[in-house]
Amino acid sequence: MNEVRAVGVTPPSKAAKTLLEYLILYSSLLLLALICLTWSLLALPLYLLLPRRAAIAFGRRGIMAGFRLYAYWTAAVGAYRLDLTAVDSLRGAPPMILAPNHPSLVDAILILTRHPNLVCVMKSDLMENILYGPGARLARYINNSSPLRMVREAVAALEDGGTLLLFPEGTRSSKSPIGELKRSIAVIARQAQVPVQTLIIEIDQPFLSKARGLWSRASFPVTYRVRLGKRFDPPEDVETFMAELERYYRSELQGSLVADWLSRSPCP
Repeated sequence: MNEVRAVGVTPPSKAAKTLLEYLILYSSLLLLALICLTWSLLALPLYLLLPRRAAIAFGRRGIMAGFRLYAYWTAAVGAYRLDLTAVDSLRGAPPMILAPNHPSLVDAILILTRHPNLVCVMKSDLMENILYGPGARLARYINNSSPLRMVREAVAALEDGGTLLLFPEGTRSSKSPIGELKRSIAVIARQAQVPVQTLIIEIDQPFLSKARGLWSRASFPVTYRVRLGKRFDPPEDVETFMAELERYYRSELQGSLVADWLSRSPCP
């Protein structure tokens, strides 16, 4: 009787897998840079030419469309397994503050793909960056360089019907399960009298985290999910609210993959 041997697919070598992961990383970052640069070149004249209302609507939808292209690409090439659909349910909702934890550099980018009327609080160095600044100004995003002005502009944006995206940590998570929270979120929510909708970001490895460099590859695909957390009523007392908010994040993130790799990835 003739022997029949199964023919299998030879798995890629470790070197080939590493090369593929670097190719995915560099191509994704290059695409993001090209999207942002192209949008910046369009946003510069539009900021001067469009009326404020039209600029805001066009700017925010343009950012959503550009970042969606980036998200589609990263999913298509196997960089991410994305689940962002929970944010879709917030479209058309009354003004509120979206408050996610912040494990990765792309958190804002991915959340912005799902909502057409988000106003984002950004670091001042990003507002001055050629890749992000012109588009951010067109969309009337908020510079965090002056806390008092940031609060005033955030309240005005909420009163104008926008939804505010604000990371309570102010920067990427540096401690497990979450870093120190900034009280500005409670001040804004109290003054604007809007609820705070928490978002829980779950990511299975420290890709683009504070502990890793921009060019550090991951073991692709990265599993990334955003789910809706608790919605808090507008606070009456800032300190009480902040304590409750921190307890909630800790209870939701304790034992998660994010908490696990943050505990094993010391941040500078």
